[in-house]
Amino acid sequence: MTHTLIGRRVAVLDKGFIELLDLMPHPAAAVSGDLAIVNAARVSFLGESKGDTQDKKLLFYLLRHRHTSPFEMVEFKFRVRAPLVTFWQWVRHRTWNLNLQSGRYTEFEENDFYVPEIWRRQSASNKQASEGEIATADSAALTDSLLKHYDASYALYEQALAAGVSREMARLFLPGFATYYTAVLKVDAHNLMHFLHLRLAKEAQHEIRVYAAAIYEHFFRPALPWTAEAFEQYILGAAE
Repeated sequence: MTHTLIGRRVAVLDKGFIELLDLMPHPAAAVSGDLAIVNAARVSFLGESKGDTQDKKLLFYLLRHRHTSPFEMVEFKFRVRAPLVTFWQWVRHRTWNLNLQSGRYTEFEENDFYVPEIWRRQSASNKQASEGEIATADSAALTDSLLKHYDASYALYEQALAAGVSREMARLFLPGFATYYTAVLKVDAHNLMHFLHLRLAKEAQHEIRVYAAAIYEHFFRPALPWTAEAFEQYILGAAE
């Protein structure tokens, strides 16, 4: 139920999470998110709800014909903990508002590094993608090497701090793309659907696709059930 969404936290990857901090309209408001979209569309001629059947029909019409501005009237605010390899792709969606943890202000912990469950092979047909898995024996050896690399990197980081090196420079010793950061992010429903369309695709990198899936299943669909249904039909399904 929508009133339980705010404060909900979902675990992602090995140490990450995504938490809904706020939602507009608030779940306690008299108007649901889907109805807020419909009402925003009807303001063009000063109308409001005409009942569920007509309201849902209008919402589907809006998305089918890409009348997207009413979907900007709903906003989601999240707290996200993810490795930098995920944020590196996330920030390409410049329609998100983002404030990221700073290693200049806070020290990193020894366990703040991403350890993948599997090692994926390079795709033979897609230069930027992966497919399949590395053999189990090789995978175990790779994970062991990665953990040793993290231990050595963190030891150098601590050594630099102990020597009086500033936090902003000591972090140079850390394994950049693997380091977990926490961020607060905000986005409207229209731009969130664009993000989901791209990052739920099978071609998207696993480390961001799992966050997109968590957002969709645990937050977007419960908050906007009509919009989610239309999104699946007209955008994910590419049906007209």
